[in-house]
Amino acid sequence: MAARSAPSCHLRLEWVYGYRGHQCRNNLYYTAAKEIVYFVAGVGVVYSPREHRQKFYRGHSDDIISLALHPERALVATGQVGREPYICIWDSCTVQTVSVLKDAHTHGIACLAFDLDGQRLVSVGLDSKNAVCVWDWKRGKMLSMAPGHTDRIFDISWDLYQPNKLVSCGVKHIKFWSLCGNALTPKRGVFGKTGDLQTILCLACARDELTYSGALNGDIYVWKGINLIRTIQGAHTAGIFSMNACEEGFATGGRDGCIRLWDLTFKPITVIDLRETDQGYKGLSVRSVCWRGDHILVGTQDGEIFEIVVHERNKPFLIMQGHCEGELWALAVHPTKPLAVTGSDDRSVRIWSLVDHALIARCNMEEPIRCAAVNVDGIHLALGMKDGSFTVLRVRDMTEVVHIKDRKEAIHELKYSPDGTHLAVGCNDGSVGIYGVAQRYKRCGECAGSLSLITHLDWSSDSRYLQTNDGNGKRLFYRMPGGKEVASKEEIKGVHWASWTCVSGLEVNGIWPKYSDINDINSVDGNYIGQVLVTADDYGIVKLFRYPCLRKGAKFKKYIGHSAHVTNVRWSHDYQWVISIGGADHSVFQWKFIPERKLKDALHIAPQESLADSNSDESDSDLSDVPELDSEIEQETQLTYRRQVYKEDLPQLKEQYKEKQKSGTSKRRERAPGNSIRLHFVHGYRGYDCRSNLFYTQIGEIVYHVAAVGVIYNRQQNTQRFYLGHDDDILCLALHPVKDYVATGQVGRDPSIHIWDTETIKPLSILKGYHQYGVCAVDFSADGKRLASVGIDDSHTVVLWDWKKGEKLSVARGSKDKIFVVKMNPYVPDKLITAGIKHMKFWHRAGGGLIGRKGYVGTLGKSDTMMCAVYGWTEEMAFSGTSTGDVCIWRDIFLVKTVKAHDGPVFSMHALEKGFVTGGKDGVVALWDDSFERCLKTYAIKRAALAPGSKGLLLEDNPSIRAISLGHGHILVGTKNGEILEVDKSGPITLLVQGHMEGEVWGLATHPYLPICATVSDDKTLRIWDLSPSHCMLAVRKLKKGGRCCCFSPDGKALAVGLNDGSFLMANADTLEDLVSFHHRKDVISDIRFSPGSGKYLAVASHDSFIDIYNVMSSKRVGICKGATSYITHVDWDIRGKLLQVNTGAKEQLFFEAPRGKKQTIPSGEAEKIGWASWTSVLGLCCEGIWPVIGEVTDVTASCLTSDKTVLATGDDLGFVKLFRYPAKGKFGKFKRYVAHSTHVTNVRWTYDDSMLVTLGGADMSLMVWTNEMEGCREKRPCDSEESDIDSEEDGGYDSDVTRENEISYNIRALSTSIRPMFGIKPHLQQKEPSTDERPPVSRAPPQPEKLQTNNVGKKKRPIEDLVLELVFGYRGRDCRNNVHYLNDGDDIIYHTASVGILHNVATGTQSFYQEHNDDILCLTVNQHPKFINIVATGQVGDLADMSATAPSIHIWDAVNKQTLSVLRCYHSKGVCSVSFSATGKLLLSVGLDPEHTVTIWRWQEGAKIASRAGHNQRIFVAEFRPDSDSQFVSVGVKHVKFWTLAGRALLSKKGLLSTLEDARMQTMLAVAFGANNLTFTGTISGDVCVWKDHILCRIVARAHNGPVFAMYTTLRDGLIVTGGKERPSKEGGAVKLWDQELRRCRAFRLETGQASDCVRSVCRGKGKILVGTRSAEIIEVGEKNAACNVLVSGHVDGPVWGLATHPSRDFFLSAAEDGTVRLWDIADRKMLNKVNLGHAARTVCYSPEGDMVAIGMKNGEFIILLVSSLKIWGKKRDRRCAIHDIRFSPDSRFLAVGSSENSVDFYDLTLGPTLNRISYCKDIPSFVIQMDFSADSRHLQVSTGCYKRHVYEVPSGKHLMDQAAIDRITWATWTSILGDEVMGIWSRHAEKADVNCACVSHSGISLVTGDDFGMVKLFDFPCPEKFAKHKRFLGHSPHVANIRFTSGDRHVVSAGGEDCRLFICLEMCTYASLKDTDAEKIL
Repeated sequence: MAARSAPSCHLRLEWVYGYRGHQCRNNLYYTAAKEIVYFVAGVGVVYSPREHRQKFYRGHSDDIISLALHPERALVATGQVGREPYICIWDSCTVQTVSVLKDAHTHGIACLAFDLDGQRLVSVGLDSKNAVCVWDWKRGKMLSMAPGHTDRIFDISWDLYQPNKLVSCGVKHIKFWSLCGNALTPKRGVFGKTGDLQTILCLACARDELTYSGALNGDIYVWKGINLIRTIQGAHTAGIFSMNACEEGFATGGRDGCIRLWDLTFKPITVIDLRETDQGYKGLSVRSVCWRGDHILVGTQDGEIFEIVVHERNKPFLIMQGHCEGELWALAVHPTKPLAVTGSDDRSVRIWSLVDHALIARCNMEEPIRCAAVNVDGIHLALGMKDGSFTVLRVRDMTEVVHIKDRKEAIHELKYSPDGTHLAVGCNDGSVGIYGVAQRYKRCGECAGSLSLITHLDWSSDSRYLQTNDGNGKRLFYRMPGGKEVASKEEIKGVHWASWTCVSGLEVNGIWPKYSDINDINSVDGNYIGQVLVTADDYGIVKLFRYPCLRKGAKFKKYIGHSAHVTNVRWSHDYQWVISIGGADHSVFQWKFIPERKLKDALHIAPQESLADSNSDESDSDLSDVPELDSEIEQETQLTYRRQVYKEDLPQLKEQYKEKQKSGTSKRRERAPGNSIRLHFVHGYRGYDCRSNLFYTQIGEIVYHVAAVGVIYNRQQNTQRFYLGHDDDILCLALHPVKDYVATGQVGRDPSIHIWDTETIKPLSILKGYHQYGVCAVDFSADGKRLASVGIDDSHTVVLWDWKKGEKLSVARGSKDKIFVVKMNPYVPDKLITAGIKHMKFWHRAGGGLIGRKGYVGTLGKSDTMMCAVYGWTEEMAFSGTSTGDVCIWRDIFLVKTVKAHDGPVFSMHALEKGFVTGGKDGVVALWDDSFERCLKTYAIKRAALAPGSKGLLLEDNPSIRAISLGHGHILVGTKNGEILEVDKSGPITLLVQGHMEGEVWGLATHPYLPICATVSDDKTLRIWDLSPSHCMLAVRKLKKGGRCCCFSPDGKALAVGLNDGSFLMANADTLEDLVSFHHRKDVISDIRFSPGSGKYLAVASHDSFIDIYNVMSSKRVGICKGATSYITHVDWDIRGKLLQVNTGAKEQLFFEAPRGKKQTIPSGEAEKIGWASWTSVLGLCCEGIWPVIGEVTDVTASCLTSDKTVLATGDDLGFVKLFRYPAKGKFGKFKRYVAHSTHVTNVRWTYDDSMLVTLGGADMSLMVWTNEMEGCREKRPCDSEESDIDSEEDGGYDSDVTRENEISYNIRALSTSIRPMFGIKPHLQQKEPSTDERPPVSRAPPQPEKLQTNNVGKKKRPIEDLVLELVFGYRGRDCRNNVHYLNDGDDIIYHTASVGILHNVATGTQSFYQEHNDDILCLTVNQHPKFINIVATGQVGDLADMSATAPSIHIWDAVNKQTLSVLRCYHSKGVCSVSFSATGKLLLSVGLDPEHTVTIWRWQEGAKIASRAGHNQRIFVAEFRPDSDSQFVSVGVKHVKFWTLAGRALLSKKGLLSTLEDARMQTMLAVAFGANNLTFTGTISGDVCVWKDHILCRIVARAHNGPVFAMYTTLRDGLIVTGGKERPSKEGGAVKLWDQELRRCRAFRLETGQASDCVRSVCRGKGKILVGTRSAEIIEVGEKNAACNVLVSGHVDGPVWGLATHPSRDFFLSAAEDGTVRLWDIADRKMLNKVNLGHAARTVCYSPEGDMVAIGMKNGEFIILLVSSLKIWGKKRDRRCAIHDIRFSPDSRFLAVGSSENSVDFYDLTLGPTLNRISYCKDIPSFVIQMDFSADSRHLQVSTGCYKRHVYEVPSGKHLMDQAAIDRITWATWTSILGDEVMGIWSRHAEKADVNCACVSHSGISLVTGDDFGMVKLFDFPCPEKFAKHKRFLGHSPHVANIRFTSGDRHVVSAGGEDCRLFICLEMCTYASLKDTDAEKIL
């Protein structure tokens, strides 16, 4: 019997022995139905203890390692290992899949947990980052993902008492997560002094923010918030693996074998030590525990499951056992009883009862066991060991009979002979020993023929022969019992074998795949009676074959469940069961064998579903009886839609080539032509490889597709409308069931599906991201809300979409072979079918996955190729058409019957209300009744039946029918030949549309004076088409060969046609009859041309590289043009008919004289001047510009010049039709381009009067007619595709601010580096020199003096506990824009600086802060919708887009209560530079700083990313939603303005079109505002404002400002527009202007800032006021009526703010910065009191001790002393050339010390008056000076320097003081040094790159604040001599805090920023009670 088909019997999994306890935990639970759920290998098991029954879930494809139970306790989630692991959620009652979650993790899924209401699931991966994912599991959608930890995570849990909080734990960490928006943010648990930092293994959450966790040392750690508050020591004596919370309390289980129960407050209730019970043993380790009521379930490391009843806790009940750690190889079955024996590397041998499903005996041996055998009488059991010995036991009581060790290597196989006298023992050393049973197992023979290990043995039935297999795959035979090798084949021929367990041999050839020689089948066992064979392999698969199976690659049925290798498989003694054992999964599977006769009864039991099929696809045997594939289908399956270059690749390619050609494009290029073309009519319909792609709309129009065009054809008017959104071949089309919407799928690298409206022809949604190469089938659901699609990637992926939202709902791999059709169930939206090659599958949705079941053919037939499918009149019934002409009728998944319907394949079927209609290759349309009982009527498509009104001619009778649709009383039929016909119910047929058939179309000619054209194609036809209104094919003629070119004679009477075999013919142009034909060449004729005028000569060019010239009158060849090196592509005559211009494939442009064909050399300059009769050349100077930037990847294939010689049309390989101005000189001319053809355009021709352009698509076989619209006469219609390749170079000016903003690179804090060029060893790394007198700890007389003079005598000394941000001076205007807004009707303003969002009250000046950002904010916007009042979005800088905490993010927050509403971690690497809310306020738009400048749209409340796309290759400055839209927005940037539409999940963009205005050029755009009727205004770098209607520029408001227009604001209530720019203040102009709605009139406002030029960065308009933010960090309010300015906020313009000084007695302070100003600030009044412009950058500033003088040090080495009262200069001096870094008055006001970067400190005596002569200076300072402090007695000065060294000098001599003891006795007046032992603790561990920049000790002398390069302010106790001291840290500044000071009385701390040039004032808090510990993390 040939093994052509799989056996018809079946295996059903009946029992699994084992439980996975090793390397897993928390995987054992009670379900609501009191069943027990756990897993083993790749199977989920639900065990009912009451009925002793198991159910199995088999949806996984590899080992399951994690399990979670839904809170309602019926659903289970399991996660597996694997390269692409997935999570299944399944129902424990029905064991059916509910949802599949995939595409997030790699390697495996380590933990799972459901949240409280069971809506969300969290999973942790095994990848290197241990990714944490949160899922909406019902929808199969990932909500959030973040890197979990650098090391393994062992457990994760939702906090059931706080929403959106999770806790995870693992190797040496515990993390507390909060989920907000799409961001998962972790905080590490702080172990503190309470417990040791160690690995946490399990956890449970409780009320009041408490978390209990089990640690590796057996303690329980109790956490409150993120802090460890107490430990319960010795809860277990070893690691706690499992913790389970229930209503009564908690249960824990540990490695010590104990279970402990705790009450709800974690007080101990009881302990159960399992080691002490009857079933216990030493080394028992608990891996899982579950407590419900009075029952406790326990799972152990060794694979046992115990059930304990609490009141009988010393009698645990063992309900499951299995083998434990170590491979499981040994398996034997009892010869007479239903028993199986297994033995494993865990050294145990176990006997299982197959009837009772229980372990009945167990015995532990000394060695690992590798094989087993039972003697025929069932008395002896032989075990082969790993050490080379074997042991024989008595089965009855497991006592030893004999133990023999005479080998060194493992025994891998042993078997008793059928007569019971001998035992054959196969060893890994290649020998088989034969032992006599009766002789106490004495060796009596040896077989030594093998060179490799023995793998299998079988005895013959008469016990006279033995066959062996070895590791080399050799099969040998021996005579028994001596062991002599049998050499002759003859002797063996008739031997009957008692058993068959060998893997090689003729009888089992079929178990091996056809072309494989690998050794991956571990075991087989033959069942002679049932004629089946079962095999076990390395992939976890058990297979059933027919026996014997002789031919390789036999068909089989396969069963999965084991995870890795299945090591052994055996039939039970009576062939009722199959037992298989898994090596690594230690499990024993028992399968019930269901023979053929029983299968019929078993059919009502639905086959166990699984994601892998049980019917092999893989096996195709040689004798396969699958019918020959129909020729058409075969052709189609061989089509490949792969492209060398996809349209998606073009932008990158362009960029690459642009880089190379930077130099070449200097010449100013011609503008694009004024003419444009519009698609008018397409001849063609794609039928040759598509089906069911033709429909009636509700108003009776016909919709179909050809090339890249969706066509809507109106048959009454014979007109077409087009959907042109696709850019490559459309392969499928479906019509929406309710509305006239169409879905079309195309070819592409990431192919898209467009859903569009046939009425407006606008896209409603675009779906992409889940298919590759192309989409070949789509279908809408019955309610029209969902769409199913199938891709043409290798696994033909099936995707289910919610198309309006653009979301993927589910995805699954379809089949290895092509799928032709997908159909959604009209009754149940979650079900669908796919049909294709040898494939019919029934799918249902499960969460993010689809579960497919193969159609079950049974005995009715064989699995055939299905070409079409529909659902019938109930949800169970389906019908499919096969490639053999049958219709199959299915119920559920079973084939019920087949009906013969057509001769040849059934390509299309359509379901009606009462019946069906089918169409096939036989050209017949058949109508059927509703059960396919009888055929009611047939229509044959024949020429005779054509009605007179037909638009064309039928090429042949009975064309193959590919599409059928019904409606409006007609049947619509599409054929393979590209015809669309309408069949009337009464019989007549009307031809509506037709095109060429399969084969490329190249030949095209237009008539010299009529609107007709001729085409010739590889389909062997010559056709004449009417281009005027009738649009039909006028004539057709079949040719013997295909043709590539044709040409009309000048009088239009003759038509010359060149054919592919080298011949050509001339035909009568009217009748198409032959006039004359020649055959002179062997290769293709590529071009053919009549000479102009009388048409005397005919030039015939061929691929042989020759051009023959014929005299038409005499029909003779008169000349041959030679000299071309390659095939000829184009030929043109000059006007006189004397000269030929020729192009060749080698890109040569040659000239020949006619008629002789002599080659001429004409310089290219001269060639232009010659008058050419036609121009189709693509080479030469006049058309240099037509070659694209990416000319290396694509060829320009055709061109044609209008008769007025102004416009050149070209066609290229990418399917673009382009128009250029002629002559197109210079490289890369500008053009207009049109997409409609899909791949190469083979030919383009203008008609005789230039009114139309005709283009031919090669592979898409379509003829497209375009109308030419002259300049000026066309209505302004947005034409989609007019854009050039290279943007123009000139962009309208240069502005330093714009350039600077464009080039700025943002540092993230975590990577910030040192702001000063320090060198040397950091203080905390320096080795201390031991000082000579180490002071003893006891205090000697006199006590140590105070380190610091304290000036708050009488105050109680209390350390400062905390800092709270109170005031910020400054606003980020230098590189941000539109970031100041009014809130609360203008009472408050909101803006940002550094990483703080600020709400500032206009009346009082008080500020409140949003401080959740962890890095600089770059953009801010306010939600304008009344539903979202006071909602603000801010975007920050960040690092890589890795979703971790340093990734860029957007925060959406409430400005009043500062609550974070959502955090969006984004994929914009580097940062977010613009945010904007949509009209409804629900969507948020963001733009990134990444190289692609990605544009993303979010649904911010859910944290869901809706759409994202690369924005532009250069910087985008602003992107804003239209104020009235949720789908349209505009982005502006460097040389860029784009108009975007959100369609579903796709972003469509159009570049702004300039071509309509003379001399308009694309400039850098900086700002955008909106007007009514789709007007958009953009501000430019030159000061103009452009006004756009839709996306076309309609006018320019010239010089709206004199400088760049940086900001624009649209007032929603009255439509007025505010602009802000860069201007010098003048009488008329101002930097702020208020305009009317159309930007016609304006009113200017001057900002009275007193600066030379104002630069406005942000404008906002409130009630009667305009709010302005400037580049100089001021926020000004301008009154609209009186134009009065009120400065609300001011700050330094440029940083760093190095200088900072606080007044000795008042709450004033001074700041000095790089912007050349010194400013005086009042903290109490919250404002700037004064500023002095110094004209040079200032570096340092200092008050005199009385506060009457101020000293200022400058960057240029000068210093100035001012009198505070008058701000007059008292004195100034410049003794140094480099920057002054610090300047100090001595406490007695006598000396001034000036420290500079010249490594010097100069002393000046102030008592000598303002001459300021230097009296001395300090010598040998090793590096530049950073800080200086005087001693309290003014006699010493400490200096900290740039090489991390601190020196002390005497004053005023400048002598270096070396004596450490003396230094230690000094009391300092101030302390600002960052160096010295007293402040060693301020240096952090993370200071490799970054430094502490500044420090200041409080006046009380007990607190210290520091500022560092990470932008942190830290609070320490002073002194802090030990390293890494405890502190609190405060974030807010950008990277680099430059200086920091306490104010007098220690009321405030002032910190000055480096990059952010902001001043932060923090209020001290001395009381701990009122402290909020939110932004101060305690660091240990």
